[in-house]
Amino acid sequence: MNWGTELWDQWDSIAGHTQKGIGFLEQYGHFVKERCQIELDYARGLRRLVKTYLPKKKECEDPQFTSVKAFRDAVSETADLAGQHEVISENLTTVVLAEIASLIKEMKEDRKKHLADGGRVQQQLSQSLQQLEKSKKNYEKAFREAEKAQENFLKADADLHLSRAEVEKQRMNASIKSQQCEDSKNEYANQLQKTNQLQGDHYNTVMPGIFQGLQDLDEKRINNFKNLLKKSVDIERAVFPIINKCLDGIVSAADSIDEKFDSQLVIERYKSGFTPPGDIPFDDLSTPRQNGDSTPTSHPPIRQDTIKGTISASKLKKRGGIFGIFGSNKEDFSDLPPNQRKKRIQQRIDDVTTKLHQETAAKDGLLKMKEVYEGNPSLGDPMSITGQLSDSCQRIEKLRTELQRYQAMLDDVDGDGIGGGGAASGGPSTPNASLARHHSNVMSPHHHHNGGASPRSSVTSHRTSLSDESLSRSSHSPESGIGLSHNSLPGSDTYDQPDTGEDENGEFYDTEPLPIIGTCRAIYIFEGTSEGSMSMAEGEELNVIELDQGDGWTRVRRMSEFEEGFVPTSYIEMSLYNNC
Repeated sequence: MNWGTELWDQWDSIAGHTQKGIGFLEQYGHFVKERCQIELDYARGLRRLVKTYLPKKKECEDPQFTSVKAFRDAVSETADLAGQHEVISENLTTVVLAEIASLIKEMKEDRKKHLADGGRVQQQLSQSLQQLEKSKKNYEKAFREAEKAQENFLKADADLHLSRAEVEKQRMNASIKSQQCEDSKNEYANQLQKTNQLQGDHYNTVMPGIFQGLQDLDEKRINNFKNLLKKSVDIERAVFPIINKCLDGIVSAADSIDEKFDSQLVIERYKSGFTPPGDIPFDDLSTPRQNGDSTPTSHPPIRQDTIKGTISASKLKKRGGIFGIFGSNKEDFSDLPPNQRKKRIQQRIDDVTTKLHQETAAKDGLLKMKEVYEGNPSLGDPMSITGQLSDSCQRIEKLRTELQRYQAMLDDVDGDGIGGGGAASGGPSTPNASLARHHSNVMSPHHHHNGGASPRSSVTSHRTSLSDESLSRSSHSPESGIGLSHNSLPGSDTYDQPDTGEDENGEFYDTEPLPIIGTCRAIYIFEGTSEGSMSMAEGEELNVIELDQGDGWTRVRRMSEFEEGFVPTSYIEMSLYNNC
Protein backbone atom coordinates (compact mmCIF):
# COMPACT_ATOMS: atom_id res chain seq x y z
CA MET A 1 0.00 0.00 0.00
CA ASN A 2 1.93 2.94 -1.38
CA TRP A 3 0.81 6.43 -2.26
CA GLY A 4 3.27 6.52 -5.16
CA THR A 5 1.54 3.64 -6.95
CA GLU A 6 -2.01 3.99 -5.72
CA LEU A 7 -2.23 7.79 -5.86
CA TRP A 8 0.25 8.55 -8.63
CA ASP A 9 -2.16 11.02 -10.26
CA GLN A 10 -3.47 12.66 -7.00
CA TRP A 11 -0.67 15.09 -6.30
CA ASP A 12 -2.95 18.01 -5.50
CA SER A 13 -5.18 15.85 -3.28
CA ILE A 14 -2.19 14.58 -1.33
CA ALA A 15 -0.85 18.12 -0.90
CA GLY A 16 -4.23 19.25 0.47
CA HIS A 17 -4.49 16.20 2.74
CA THR A 18 -1.11 16.79 4.35
CA GLN A 19 -2.02 20.43 4.93
CA LYS A 20 -5.26 19.38 6.65
CA GLY A 21 -3.26 16.93 8.78
CA ILE A 22 -1.02 19.69 10.06
CA GLY A 23 -4.09 21.85 10.68
CA PHE A 24 -5.64 19.00 12.65
CA LEU A 25 -2.50 18.75 14.80
CA GLU A 26 -2.65 22.49 15.44
CA GLN A 27 -6.29 22.12 16.45
CA TYR A 28 -5.31 19.43 18.96
CA GLY A 29 -2.66 21.80 20.32
CA HIS A 30 -5.34 24.46 20.88
CA PHE A 31 -7.46 21.84 22.65
CA VAL A 32 -4.63 20.91 25.02
CA LYS A 33 -3.86 24.57 25.68
CA GLU A 34 -7.47 25.31 26.62
CA ARG A 35 -7.54 22.14 28.71
CA CYS A 36 -4.49 23.40 30.63
CA GLN A 37 -6.20 26.72 31.22
CA ILE A 38 -9.33 24.97 32.47
CA GLU A 39 -7.28 22.85 34.88
CA LEU A 40 -5.47 25.97 36.08
CA ASP A 41 -8.72 27.91 36.51
CA TYR A 42 -10.23 24.97 38.36
CA ALA A 43 -7.22 24.83 40.69
CA ARG A 44 -7.46 28.57 41.32
CA GLY A 45 -11.16 28.22 42.03
CA LEU A 46 -10.46 25.44 44.52
CA ARG A 47 -7.79 27.54 46.23
CA ARG A 48 -10.17 30.49 46.51
CA LEU A 49 -12.75 28.14 47.97
CA VAL A 50 -10.23 26.79 50.46
CA LYS A 51 -9.16 30.29 51.45
CA THR A 52 -12.78 31.28 52.01
CA TYR A 53 -13.74 28.31 54.16
CA LEU A 54 -10.47 27.49 55.92
CA PRO A 55 -10.80 28.56 59.58
CA LYS A 56 -8.76 31.51 60.69
CA LYS A 57 -5.68 30.95 62.85
CA LYS A 58 -7.45 32.30 65.91
CA GLU A 59 -10.31 29.85 65.42
CA CYS A 60 -7.89 26.94 65.04
CA GLU A 61 -6.31 27.72 68.41
CA ASP A 62 -9.60 27.09 70.22
CA PRO A 63 -10.73 23.55 71.03
CA GLN A 64 -12.43 22.24 67.95
CA PHE A 65 -15.35 19.90 67.54
CA THR A 66 -14.44 16.73 65.69
CA SER A 67 -16.85 17.67 62.94
CA VAL A 68 -15.23 21.08 62.57
CA LYS A 69 -11.73 19.55 62.59
CA ALA A 70 -12.85 17.02 59.99
CA PHE A 71 -14.19 19.82 57.81
CA ARG A 72 -10.92 21.73 58.23
CA ASP A 73 -8.97 18.63 57.22
CA ALA A 74 -11.26 18.10 54.24
CA VAL A 75 -10.69 21.70 53.16
CA SER A 76 -6.93 21.16 53.47
CA GLU A 77 -7.17 18.03 51.33
CA THR A 78 -9.12 20.08 48.79
CA ALA A 79 -6.14 22.44 48.63
CA ASP A 80 -3.95 19.43 47.83
CA LEU A 81 -6.41 18.45 45.09
CA ALA A 82 -6.01 21.93 43.64
CA GLY A 83 -2.26 21.39 43.62
CA GLN A 84 -2.65 18.18 41.61
CA HIS A 85 -4.71 19.95 38.97
CA GLU A 86 -1.98 22.56 38.77
CA VAL A 87 0.49 19.71 38.21
CA ILE A 88 -1.69 18.39 35.37
CA SER A 89 -1.78 21.82 33.75
CA GLU A 90 1.97 22.32 34.14
CA ASN A 91 2.89 18.89 32.75
CA LEU A 92 0.51 19.17 29.80
CA THR A 93 2.06 22.53 28.99
CA THR A 94 5.70 21.51 29.34
CA VAL A 95 5.39 18.04 27.75
CA VAL A 96 2.44 17.74 25.39
CA LEU A 97 2.15 21.32 24.14
CA ALA A 98 5.90 21.63 23.68
CA GLU A 99 6.02 18.39 21.68
CA ILE A 100 3.04 19.44 19.56
CA ALA A 101 4.69 22.75 18.71
CA SER A 102 7.96 21.00 17.80
CA LEU A 103 6.14 18.39 15.71
CA ILE A 104 4.12 21.00 13.81
CA LYS A 105 7.24 22.98 13.03
CA GLU A 106 9.07 19.88 11.80
CA MET A 107 6.14 18.69 9.71
CA LYS A 108 5.70 22.06 8.04
CA GLU A 109 9.38 22.13 7.06
CA ASP A 110 9.35 18.53 5.75
CA ARG A 111 6.12 19.05 3.84
CA LYS A 112 7.46 22.23 2.29
CA LYS A 113 10.57 20.37 1.16
CA HIS A 114 8.60 17.45 -0.34
CA LEU A 115 6.21 19.77 -2.12
CA ALA A 116 9.14 21.74 -3.53
CA ASP A 117 10.76 18.55 -4.83
CA GLY A 118 7.49 17.34 -6.30
CA GLY A 119 6.86 20.67 -7.94
CA ARG A 120 10.34 20.72 -9.43
CA VAL A 121 10.00 17.17 -10.82
CA GLN A 122 6.57 17.89 -12.23
CA GLN A 123 7.87 21.06 -13.84
CA GLN A 124 10.67 19.09 -15.50
CA LEU A 125 8.18 16.55 -16.87
CA SER A 126 5.89 19.31 -18.03
CA GLN A 127 8.77 21.06 -19.83
CA SER A 128 9.81 17.78 -21.44
CA LEU A 129 6.26 17.18 -22.66
CA GLN A 130 6.07 20.70 -24.01
CA GLN A 131 9.37 20.21 -25.83
CA LEU A 132 8.10 16.93 -27.25
CA GLU A 133 4.96 18.61 -28.44
CA LYS A 134 6.95 21.37 -30.03
CA SER A 135 9.29 18.96 -31.81
CA LYS A 136 6.33 16.97 -33.01
CA LYS A 137 4.70 20.04 -34.46
CA ASN A 138 7.94 21.00 -36.15
CA TYR A 139 8.17 17.51 -37.61
CA GLU A 140 4.57 17.67 -38.85
CA LYS A 141 5.16 21.05 -40.42
CA ALA A 142 8.38 19.91 -42.08
CA PHE A 143 6.68 16.78 -43.33
CA ARG A 144 3.87 18.75 -44.97
CA GLU A 145 6.29 21.18 -46.53
CA ALA A 146 8.46 18.33 -47.84
CA GLU A 147 5.42 16.55 -49.24
CA LYS A 148 4.21 19.72 -50.96
CA ALA A 149 7.65 20.44 -52.34
CA GLN A 150 7.78 16.91 -53.80
CA GLU A 151 4.39 17.41 -55.44
CA ASN A 152 5.51 20.71 -56.93
CA PHE A 153 8.65 19.04 -58.30
CA LEU A 154 6.63 16.26 -59.89
CA LYS A 155 4.26 18.73 -61.50
CA ALA A 156 7.13 20.86 -62.77
CA ASP A 157 8.90 17.80 -64.14
CA ALA A 158 5.76 16.72 -66.01
CA ASP A 159 5.09 20.19 -67.40
CA LEU A 160 6.79 20.48 -70.82
CA HIS A 161 6.37 24.21 -70.91
CA LEU A 162 8.72 24.83 -67.98
CA SER A 163 12.38 25.31 -68.50
CA ARG A 164 15.02 22.95 -67.25
CA ALA A 165 16.17 25.52 -64.70
CA GLU A 166 12.75 25.87 -63.14
CA VAL A 167 12.41 22.10 -62.89
CA GLU A 168 15.82 21.90 -61.24
CA LYS A 169 14.78 24.59 -58.83
CA GLN A 170 11.72 22.61 -57.79
CA ARG A 171 13.81 19.49 -57.38
CA MET A 172 16.32 21.29 -55.13
CA ASN A 173 13.49 22.75 -53.06
CA ALA A 174 11.91 19.32 -52.63
CA SER A 175 15.26 17.88 -51.61
CA ILE A 176 15.78 20.63 -49.00
CA LYS A 177 12.30 20.21 -47.57
CA SER A 178 12.78 16.48 -47.44
CA GLN A 179 16.01 16.95 -45.50
CA GLN A 180 14.35 19.36 -43.10
CA CYS A 181 11.57 16.90 -42.59
CA GLU A 182 14.10 14.18 -41.82
CA ASP A 183 15.86 16.42 -39.30
CA SER A 184 12.59 17.31 -37.60
CA LYS A 185 11.72 13.65 -37.52
CA ASN A 186 14.99 12.77 -35.86
CA GLU A 187 14.62 15.64 -33.37
CA TYR A 188 11.10 14.54 -32.58
CA ALA A 189 12.27 10.97 -32.10
CA ASN A 190 15.06 12.02 -29.76
CA GLN A 191 12.76 14.25 -27.75
CA LEU A 192 10.21 11.50 -27.56
CA GLN A 193 12.81 9.13 -26.23
CA LYS A 194 13.93 11.64 -23.61
CA THR A 195 10.39 12.44 -22.57
CA ASN A 196 9.46 8.79 -22.26
CA GLN A 197 12.55 8.18 -20.14
CA LEU A 198 11.81 11.19 -17.94
CA GLN A 199 8.16 10.26 -17.66
CA GLY A 200 9.02 6.70 -16.73
CA ASP A 201 11.39 7.85 -14.04
CA HIS A 202 8.88 10.42 -12.91
CA TYR A 203 6.03 7.98 -12.33
CA ASN A 204 8.06 4.96 -11.36
CA THR A 205 10.90 6.34 -9.25
CA VAL A 206 11.02 10.07 -8.49
CA MET A 207 7.40 10.83 -7.69
CA PRO A 208 6.83 7.59 -5.76
CA GLY A 209 9.79 8.62 -3.57
CA ILE A 210 8.26 12.03 -2.96
CA PHE A 211 4.88 10.47 -2.32
CA GLN A 212 6.52 8.06 0.10
CA GLY A 213 8.08 10.99 1.99
CA LEU A 214 4.67 12.65 2.27
CA GLN A 215 3.13 9.35 3.33
CA ASP A 216 5.80 8.85 6.01
CA LEU A 217 5.25 12.41 7.17
CA ASP A 218 1.51 11.89 7.53
CA GLU A 219 1.95 8.56 9.27
CA LYS A 220 4.44 10.18 11.64
CA ARG A 221 1.84 12.84 12.43
CA ILE A 222 -0.78 10.20 13.14
CA ASN A 223 1.57 8.11 15.28
CA ASN A 224 2.72 11.12 17.28
CA PHE A 225 -0.86 12.18 17.78
CA LYS A 226 -1.57 8.74 19.22
CA ASN A 227 1.41 9.01 21.55
CA LEU A 228 0.41 12.50 22.63
CA LEU A 229 -3.04 11.27 23.56
CA LYS A 230 -1.46 8.55 25.68
CA LYS A 231 0.92 11.02 27.30
CA SER A 232 -1.99 13.26 28.21
CA VAL A 233 -3.68 10.32 29.88
CA ASP A 234 -0.46 9.27 31.63
CA ILE A 235 0.06 12.80 32.96
CA GLU A 236 -3.41 12.85 34.43
CA ARG A 237 -3.19 9.27 35.65
CA ALA A 238 0.12 10.01 37.43
CA VAL A 239 -1.65 12.30 39.93
CA PHE A 240 -4.45 9.81 40.62
CA PRO A 241 -2.58 8.15 43.52
CA ILE A 242 -2.14 11.54 45.21
CA ILE A 243 -5.74 12.47 44.45
CA ASN A 244 -6.82 9.15 45.93
CA LYS A 245 -4.74 9.92 49.02
CA CYS A 246 -6.47 13.28 49.28
CA LEU A 247 -9.85 11.60 48.97
CA ASP A 248 -8.77 8.98 51.50
CA GLY A 249 -7.76 11.83 53.78
CA ILE A 250 -11.23 13.31 53.48
CA VAL A 251 -12.72 9.90 54.29
CA SER A 252 -10.39 9.55 57.29
CA ALA A 253 -11.40 13.02 58.43
CA ALA A 254 -15.03 11.97 58.18
CA ASP A 255 -14.32 8.78 60.15
CA SER A 256 -12.66 10.86 62.89
CA ILE A 257 -15.93 12.64 63.67
CA ASP A 258 -17.16 11.62 67.12
CA GLU A 259 -20.58 12.92 68.00
CA LYS A 260 -20.20 11.97 71.69
CA PHE A 261 -16.94 13.86 71.98
CA ASP A 262 -18.53 16.91 70.34
CA SER A 263 -21.42 16.75 72.78
CA GLN A 264 -18.98 16.65 75.69
CA LEU A 265 -17.03 19.53 74.17
CA VAL A 266 -20.24 21.58 74.06
CA ILE A 267 -20.57 20.99 77.80
CA GLU A 268 -16.97 22.03 78.42
CA ARG A 269 -17.26 25.08 76.23
CA TYR A 270 -20.53 26.50 77.52
CA LYS A 271 -20.69 25.21 81.10
CA SER A 272 -21.00 28.22 83.40
CA GLY A 273 -20.23 26.51 86.69
CA PHE A 274 -23.32 27.96 88.36
CA THR A 275 -25.62 25.75 90.40
CA PRO A 276 -29.28 25.53 89.35
CA PRO A 277 -31.64 27.75 91.37
CA GLY A 278 -33.35 26.16 94.34
CA ASP A 279 -37.05 25.83 94.98
CA ILE A 280 -39.08 29.01 95.06
CA PRO A 281 -40.43 29.48 98.57
CA PHE A 282 -44.12 29.74 99.21
CA ASP A 283 -45.20 33.33 99.70
CA ASP A 284 -47.75 33.25 102.49
CA LEU A 285 -49.76 36.41 102.21
CA SER A 286 -51.37 35.86 105.60
CA THR A 287 -48.02 36.21 107.34
CA PRO A 288 -47.36 39.79 108.43
CA ARG A 289 -44.48 41.36 106.50
CA GLN A 290 -41.65 43.12 108.16
CA ASN A 291 -40.53 46.70 107.49
CA GLY A 292 -44.00 47.51 106.30
CA ASP A 293 -43.51 45.79 102.96
CA SER A 294 -46.94 44.53 101.95
CA THR A 295 -46.40 44.26 98.25
CA PRO A 296 -46.42 40.61 97.16
CA THR A 297 -43.75 39.36 94.78
CA SER A 298 -45.00 37.52 91.77
CA HIS A 299 -41.65 36.35 90.49
CA PRO A 300 -38.55 34.70 91.99
CA PRO A 301 -35.60 36.89 92.92
CA ILE A 302 -33.13 37.61 90.15
CA ARG A 303 -29.77 35.91 90.54
CA GLN A 304 -26.91 38.27 91.18
CA ASP A 305 -24.46 35.94 89.47
CA THR A 306 -25.65 36.45 85.94
CA ILE A 307 -24.50 34.52 82.92
CA LYS A 308 -22.20 37.39 82.01
CA GLY A 309 -20.00 36.74 85.01
CA THR A 310 -19.81 36.04 88.70
CA ILE A 311 -21.23 39.43 89.66
CA SER A 312 -24.26 41.29 88.46
CA ALA A 313 -24.08 43.94 85.84
CA SER A 314 -24.74 46.64 88.43
CA LYS A 315 -21.50 45.76 90.19
CA LEU A 316 -19.43 45.90 87.01
CA LYS A 317 -17.84 49.32 86.91
CA LYS A 318 -16.56 50.55 83.60
CA ARG A 319 -13.27 52.26 84.17
CA GLY A 320 -12.71 55.16 81.87
CA GLY A 321 -9.92 57.47 80.98
CA ILE A 322 -6.28 56.54 80.93
CA PHE A 323 -6.71 53.89 83.64
CA GLY A 324 -9.04 51.83 81.51
CA ILE A 325 -6.16 50.33 79.54
CA PHE A 326 -4.58 48.72 82.62
CA GLY A 327 -7.38 46.74 84.23
CA SER A 328 -10.33 45.93 82.00
CA ASN A 329 -12.67 42.96 82.07
CA LYS A 330 -10.99 41.69 78.95
CA GLU A 331 -7.82 41.07 80.93
CA ASP A 332 -9.29 39.34 83.98
CA PHE A 333 -12.19 37.65 82.13
CA SER A 334 -14.53 38.72 84.94
CA ASP A 335 -17.35 38.97 82.42
CA LEU A 336 -17.25 35.18 81.94
CA PRO A 337 -18.83 32.48 84.08
CA PRO A 338 -16.49 30.86 86.61
CA ASN A 339 -15.84 27.69 84.63
CA GLN A 340 -15.17 29.56 81.39
CA ARG A 341 -13.07 32.14 83.21
CA LYS A 342 -10.88 29.42 84.70
CA LYS A 343 -10.34 27.86 81.27
CA ARG A 344 -9.41 31.16 79.67
CA ILE A 345 -7.01 32.05 82.49
CA GLN A 346 -5.38 28.62 82.27
CA GLN A 347 -5.00 29.08 78.53
CA ARG A 348 -3.27 32.41 79.08
CA ILE A 349 -1.00 30.83 81.69
CA ASP A 350 0.02 28.14 79.22
CA ASP A 351 0.73 30.71 76.52
CA VAL A 352 2.77 32.92 78.83
CA THR A 353 4.67 29.89 80.18
CA THR A 354 5.60 28.84 76.65
CA LYS A 355 6.82 32.34 75.83
CA LEU A 356 8.75 32.47 79.10
CA HIS A 357 10.55 29.22 78.28
CA GLN A 358 11.46 30.57 74.85
CA GLU A 359 12.76 33.84 76.24
CA THR A 360 14.72 32.01 78.95
CA ALA A 361 16.34 29.78 76.33
CA ALA A 362 17.21 32.87 74.26
CA LYS A 363 18.72 34.53 77.32
CA ASP A 364 20.82 31.44 78.08
CA GLY A 365 22.08 31.50 74.51
CA LEU A 366 23.08 35.15 74.84
CA LEU A 367 24.88 34.43 78.11
CA LYS A 368 26.82 31.60 76.51
CA MET A 369 27.72 33.86 73.60
CA LYS A 370 28.90 36.52 76.01
CA GLU A 371 31.07 33.98 77.83
CA VAL A 372 32.58 32.93 74.50
CA TYR A 373 33.32 36.55 73.61
CA GLU A 374 34.87 37.17 77.03
CA GLY A 375 37.06 34.08 76.64
CA ASN A 376 38.10 35.02 73.11
CA PRO A 377 37.65 38.76 72.40
CA SER A 378 38.69 38.24 68.77
CA LEU A 379 35.33 36.62 68.12
CA GLY A 380 33.35 39.66 69.21
CA ASP A 381 32.80 42.41 71.75
CA PRO A 382 31.09 41.12 74.94
CA MET A 383 29.55 44.56 75.48
CA SER A 384 27.58 44.17 72.24
CA ILE A 385 25.54 41.45 73.95
CA THR A 386 24.65 43.64 76.94
CA GLY A 387 21.85 45.47 75.16
CA GLN A 388 20.30 42.25 73.93
CA LEU A 389 20.57 40.74 77.41
CA SER A 390 18.87 43.81 78.86
CA ASP A 391 16.00 43.51 76.43
CA SER A 392 15.74 39.78 77.08
CA CYS A 393 15.65 40.31 80.84
CA GLN A 394 12.96 42.95 80.46
CA ARG A 395 10.84 40.57 78.41
CA ILE A 396 11.38 37.77 80.92
CA GLU A 397 10.44 39.94 83.87
CA LYS A 398 7.39 41.21 82.02
CA LEU A 399 6.31 37.65 81.30
CA ARG A 400 6.89 36.66 84.93
CA THR A 401 4.73 39.55 86.07
CA GLU A 402 2.02 38.56 83.65
CA LEU A 403 2.28 34.90 84.69
CA GLN A 404 2.04 35.87 88.36
CA ARG A 405 -1.04 37.94 87.65
CA TYR A 406 -2.82 35.15 85.79
CA GLN A 407 -1.78 32.61 88.42
CA ALA A 408 -3.30 34.83 91.09
CA MET A 409 -6.52 34.99 89.09
CA LEU A 410 -6.56 31.21 88.74
CA ASP A 411 -5.94 30.72 92.46
CA ASP A 412 -8.72 33.15 93.19
CA VAL A 413 -11.16 31.24 90.98
CA ASP A 414 -10.09 27.92 92.55
CA GLY A 415 -10.48 29.41 96.02
CA ASP A 416 -14.00 30.61 95.33
CA GLY A 417 -15.07 27.28 93.90
CA ILE A 418 -16.56 26.79 90.46
CA GLY A 419 -19.97 25.77 91.66
CA GLY A 420 -20.44 28.52 94.23
CA GLY A 421 -20.92 31.44 91.87
CA GLY A 422 -19.08 34.76 91.91
CA ALA A 423 -20.24 37.55 94.19
CA ALA A 424 -22.72 35.34 95.92
CA SER A 425 -19.95 33.22 97.40
CA GLY A 426 -18.21 36.23 98.88
CA GLY A 427 -15.09 35.86 96.72
CA PRO A 428 -13.39 38.80 95.04
CA SER A 429 -14.99 39.81 91.76
CA THR A 430 -12.07 41.67 90.26
CA PRO A 431 -8.42 40.82 89.55
CA ASN A 432 -7.35 43.63 91.87
CA ALA A 433 -9.00 41.92 94.82
CA SER A 434 -7.51 38.56 93.94
CA LEU A 435 -4.07 40.06 93.59
CA ALA A 436 -4.54 41.82 96.91
CA ARG A 437 -5.25 38.50 98.61
CA HIS A 438 -2.37 36.67 96.99
CA HIS A 439 0.28 39.37 96.96
CA SER A 440 -0.56 41.06 100.31
CA ASN A 441 -1.01 44.48 98.74
CA VAL A 442 -4.23 45.72 100.38
CA MET A 443 -3.67 48.90 102.34
CA SER A 444 -3.99 48.92 106.12
CA PRO A 445 -7.49 49.47 107.52
CA HIS A 446 -6.33 52.44 109.56
CA HIS A 447 -5.95 54.27 106.28
CA HIS A 448 -9.70 54.47 106.14
CA HIS A 449 -10.11 56.23 109.44
CA ASN A 450 -7.20 58.58 109.69
CA GLY A 451 -8.73 61.98 109.13
CA GLY A 452 -11.91 60.50 107.65
CA ALA A 453 -10.49 60.31 104.16
CA SER A 454 -11.46 57.43 101.88
CA PRO A 455 -8.61 56.22 99.65
CA ARG A 456 -9.17 55.89 95.93
CA SER A 457 -7.60 52.49 95.72
CA SER A 458 -8.22 49.50 97.95
CA VAL A 459 -5.35 47.69 96.30
CA THR A 460 -1.85 49.13 96.12
CA SER A 461 1.58 47.65 96.17
CA HIS A 462 4.81 48.00 98.01
CA ARG A 463 7.23 48.98 95.32
CA THR A 464 10.92 48.91 95.96
CA SER A 465 13.48 50.70 93.93
CA LEU A 466 15.55 48.66 91.54
CA SER A 467 19.19 47.94 92.19
CA ASP A 468 21.90 48.97 89.75
CA GLU A 469 22.17 45.39 88.55
CA SER A 470 18.49 45.18 87.58
CA LEU A 471 18.12 45.06 83.82
CA SER A 472 14.38 45.57 83.61
CA ARG A 473 11.26 46.68 85.45
CA SER A 474 7.51 46.60 84.88
CA SER A 475 5.28 49.66 85.08
CA HIS A 476 1.67 49.59 86.11
CA SER A 477 -0.94 52.26 86.46
CA PRO A 478 -2.58 53.08 89.80
CA GLU A 479 -5.88 51.69 88.60
CA SER A 480 -4.52 48.25 87.88
CA GLY A 481 -3.61 47.83 91.54
CA ILE A 482 -0.40 46.09 90.50
CA GLY A 483 2.64 48.00 91.56
CA LEU A 484 5.04 45.18 92.11
CA SER A 485 8.57 45.86 91.05
CA HIS A 486 10.69 43.09 89.63
CA ASN A 487 12.55 42.85 92.90
CA SER A 488 9.35 41.93 94.68
CA LEU A 489 8.04 39.40 92.20
CA PRO A 490 7.68 35.86 93.49
CA GLY A 491 9.96 33.61 91.58
CA SER A 492 12.50 36.34 90.77
CA ASP A 493 16.07 36.19 92.00
CA THR A 494 15.75 39.23 94.26
CA TYR A 495 12.30 38.56 95.68
CA ASP A 496 11.82 39.46 99.35
CA GLN A 497 8.45 38.72 100.91
CA PRO A 498 7.26 41.96 102.60
CA ASP A 499 6.17 41.97 106.20
CA THR A 500 2.39 41.84 106.31
CA GLY A 501 -0.35 41.80 108.89
CA GLU A 502 -3.90 40.56 108.78
CA ASP A 503 -7.00 42.53 109.69
CA GLU A 504 -10.25 41.31 111.17
CA ASN A 505 -11.66 40.50 107.75
CA GLY A 506 -8.78 38.23 106.90
CA GLU A 507 -7.25 40.75 104.47
CA PHE A 508 -3.49 41.25 104.42
CA TYR A 509 -1.91 44.70 104.58
CA ASP A 510 1.53 46.27 104.82
CA THR A 511 2.65 46.74 108.41
CA GLU A 512 5.25 49.39 107.58
CA PRO A 513 4.39 52.51 105.54
CA LEU A 514 6.69 53.58 102.75
CA PRO A 515 9.32 56.17 103.79
CA ILE A 516 9.14 59.76 102.58
CA ILE A 517 11.81 60.40 99.95
CA GLY A 518 10.95 64.01 99.11
CA THR A 519 8.23 66.62 98.69
CA CYS A 520 6.30 67.99 95.75
CA ARG A 521 3.97 70.84 94.90
CA ALA A 522 0.94 70.50 92.61
CA ILE A 523 1.14 72.91 89.69
CA TYR A 524 -2.24 71.86 88.30
CA ILE A 525 -5.55 70.73 89.74
CA PHE A 526 -6.09 66.98 89.43
CA GLU A 527 -9.33 65.13 90.09
CA GLY A 528 -8.54 61.58 91.12
CA THR A 529 -11.72 59.95 89.85
CA SER A 530 -10.15 56.61 88.95
CA GLU A 531 -9.31 53.80 91.28
CA GLY A 532 -5.86 54.17 92.88
CA SER A 533 -5.49 57.88 92.09
CA MET A 534 -5.69 60.79 94.53
CA SER A 535 -7.07 64.29 94.01
CA MET A 536 -4.95 67.35 94.66
CA ALA A 537 -5.46 71.10 94.56
CA GLU A 538 -3.22 73.59 92.78
CA GLY A 539 -0.31 74.59 94.99
CA GLU A 540 -0.91 71.77 97.49
CA GLU A 541 2.22 70.41 99.19
CA LEU A 542 2.55 66.60 99.29
CA ASN A 543 5.08 64.04 100.43
CA VAL A 544 6.67 61.82 97.78
CA ILE A 545 6.90 58.16 98.84
CA GLU A 546 7.61 56.48 95.49
CA LEU A 547 9.09 57.76 92.27
CA ASP A 548 7.70 57.37 88.78
CA GLN A 549 8.48 53.82 87.58
CA GLY A 550 8.13 54.79 83.92
CA ASP A 551 4.32 54.73 83.75
CA GLY A 552 3.83 58.50 84.22
CA TRP A 553 2.54 58.27 87.83
CA THR A 554 4.14 59.24 91.14
CA ARG A 555 2.96 57.94 94.51
CA VAL A 556 2.38 60.67 97.12
CA ARG A 557 0.98 61.05 100.65
CA ARG A 558 -0.82 64.00 102.14
CA MET A 559 1.04 65.83 104.87
CA SER A 560 -1.97 66.45 107.09
CA GLU A 561 -3.53 63.00 106.92
CA PHE A 562 -2.47 59.46 106.08
CA GLU A 563 -3.92 59.28 102.57
CA GLU A 564 -1.86 57.87 99.74
CA GLY A 565 -2.42 57.65 96.02
CA PHE A 566 -0.99 58.23 92.58
CA VAL A 567 -0.89 61.57 90.75
CA PRO A 568 0.42 62.43 87.25
CA THR A 569 4.13 63.15 87.34
CA SER A 570 3.71 65.99 84.86
CA TYR A 571 1.30 67.75 87.28
CA ILE A 572 3.83 68.20 90.10
CA GLU A 573 7.21 69.73 90.88
CA MET A 574 9.37 67.48 93.06
CA SER A 575 12.17 68.21 95.48
CA LEU A 576 13.91 65.00 96.56
CA TYR A 577 16.10 64.52 99.59
CA ASN A 578 19.84 64.30 99.09
CA ASN A 579 20.06 60.64 100.04
CA CYS A 580 17.66 59.81 97.21
